[in-house]
Amino acid sequence: MSLDQEAKKVLLRKIPHGLFICGVREGDDVNGFTASWVTQGSFDPPLVVMAVRSEGSSHGIIERTKLFSLNFLRSDQKDLAAIFFKPQTALGGRFEAAPFTFGPLGMPLIDDALGGVECELMGQVSKGDHTVFVAEVKTATLHNDGDALNLASTGWNYGG
Repeated sequence: MSLDQEAKKVLLRKIPHGLFICGVREGDDVNGFTASWVTQGSFDPPLVVMAVRSEGSSHGIIERTKLFSLNFLRSDQKDLAAIFFKPQTALGGRFEAAPFTFGPLGMPLIDDALGGVECELMGQVSKGDHTVFVAEVKTATLHNDGDALNLASTGWNYGG
């Protein structure tokens, strides 16, 4: 039996995804990327699950520091998500488009986002071209409430 590649692509792209800016920090280096494969994994303790492309520079930072932030974007922040979605050749630079402060754990929290959480890595599974990170939410900052940005509303595809 063979996998129908077109059917797989169409169906997997129908899984709903939010869009978040994942922030990382290692020493003075601050980096970030648009994350769409994110979900809540547990109430107690509060866990998030995030898949990260294995060859990305932030992947290694998460493994080494065991910390990251997730910034929840407003529904009108597609342009900001696009800046963090584009591949880059070196660390840094993206946060110039998004003023931020460091949270209690030292992770970047975007000032103009709905808010953000800082997470501590609890475990990981590396399979395929992504690593699934499981992390506990250690801090939460709410700037304002509103509708969150989701992948379907952008017209972009990431998956399948």
